[in-house]
Amino acid sequence: MGEKLSQDKIEYNDNRLGPAQAMSEEEFANVEKKLKRKLDIRLMTMVWLIFVLNYLDRNNIAAAKVAGIAKSLHINSTQYATAVAILFVGYVIMQIPSNIFLTQIRPSLYLPCIMAVWGLLSLATGFVHNAAGLYATRFFLGFVEAAFYPGALFLLSSWYTRSELGVRSAFLFSGSQLGSAFSGLIGAGIQSGLDGARGLESWRWLFIIEGSITVFIALLAVLVLPDWPSTTRWLTETERAVAEWRLVKDAGQVDEDDEDWSYGFKAAFHDWRLYVFAFIFLCIQVASATSNFFPSVVQTLGFNRVNTLLLTVPPYMLALFVSIANNWSADRLKNSSFHIMWPLGFAILGFVIAAASLNTGVRYFAMILMVAGGHGSNAVCLAWTQKTMLRPRVKRAAAVAFVNAIGNTSQVWTSYLYADHSAPRYVLAMSVNSVFALVAILTAGVMRIVLQRANKQIERGEKSVAQAMKGEARADIAGLTEAENRERMESFRYIT
Repeated sequence: MGEKLSQDKIEYNDNRLGPAQAMSEEEFANVEKKLKRKLDIRLMTMVWLIFVLNYLDRNNIAAAKVAGIAKSLHINSTQYATAVAILFVGYVIMQIPSNIFLTQIRPSLYLPCIMAVWGLLSLATGFVHNAAGLYATRFFLGFVEAAFYPGALFLLSSWYTRSELGVRSAFLFSGSQLGSAFSGLIGAGIQSGLDGARGLESWRWLFIIEGSITVFIALLAVLVLPDWPSTTRWLTETERAVAEWRLVKDAGQVDEDDEDWSYGFKAAFHDWRLYVFAFIFLCIQVASATSNFFPSVVQTLGFNRVNTLLLTVPPYMLALFVSIANNWSADRLKNSSFHIMWPLGFAILGFVIAAASLNTGVRYFAMILMVAGGHGSNAVCLAWTQKTMLRPRVKRAAAVAFVNAIGNTSQVWTSYLYADHSAPRYVLAMSVNSVFALVAILTAGVMRIVLQRANKQIERGEKSVAQAMKGEARADIAGLTEAENRERMESFRYIT
């Protein structure tokens, strides 16, 4: 008897999930509640703040245009569009390599380091004197910024269950709306208070101030961000066990791999559904591309610089609330497809009105619809990608990076749809946006049917989960028998 107890103790000690597996449901729920509170305060708050600054540093060029950057640097509308587009060339190139790299190292060091670098690049933009200098800083800014958003989404999916991921992805994405809104507010304040200070135009102060803030927050992020559930130092052993075990219960598989990174990488690109999600996200990004030129679009209403920048704020604030509420509903109802469709329907209405009417009030209402609708479906699509391309870990990392990279290729060419001569209606841009939004709606509906069919095939025993998922994590769940491991894996069902 003593020998058996000793053996059980050895197995328990070798199993880092043991503390969680040994808990009663009530004990587990209590620890899980405290764990999620810690994660929401430290992980969610910090990545959200970083993303606010990410969008400030990326999109402050839109406010800078209103503040006179084109006149100062003697660039025309095509050159300005190139400066907007070239950021996304660097952004697309670095997405997948960065996310694969992230799976192998500590996120708490990697993400803050790249944040500090892009802050310095943003700051440096305030000192450029010609188009070539602007192109260079924008390209490298995109190259470095590429690591953050897909990396942050991947990090969230390594901590939160599928039923928790959507609303938190939306909360993270709300940082983009708040960053865009703050850009207008900060731009208005700098325009009215710092234009000409120390001999610098207001648009230069915009880059200098926002870049400096980014570098400062990056230093704080090192102390706040977690690593992986099994390695985060500011959690107790019990909390780490609960963090891992709740993900196992949700997905039926561990979030680690016995194989090297290439196994998960290949699994992602052998799954045809990855390319469908990438196409859907591409369409959504085309429909959302107005944000890169939104201050210029609002300027067509005929207000002065300060009021134009202030008027960009309400649409983004509404988009923030729509995005969070929409993703919360998607998580609650376990339905992603419809929550992509309905916001895009409102966006199409906004595009049509903006192209058809010159009435100031009607046009501003249309702008609210196009921003809130376009952004409302964005985070749902990326969360749905991760919920579908769930295991193994590298597969998920490659999938979200690939989808985000393909989606952002749209930002390269859509930049040229908003030429100054097409103002105020921007008929070509609004037409293209409407078509792509409609295609995204139809494709999301098709993907819903495909995943429902896969769930039915698993239930009828026609396919195993591994066959339906086009791959699975190879590592067994510690503390379970082979039969129990298989039972948990086969309990997985897609969210449609």
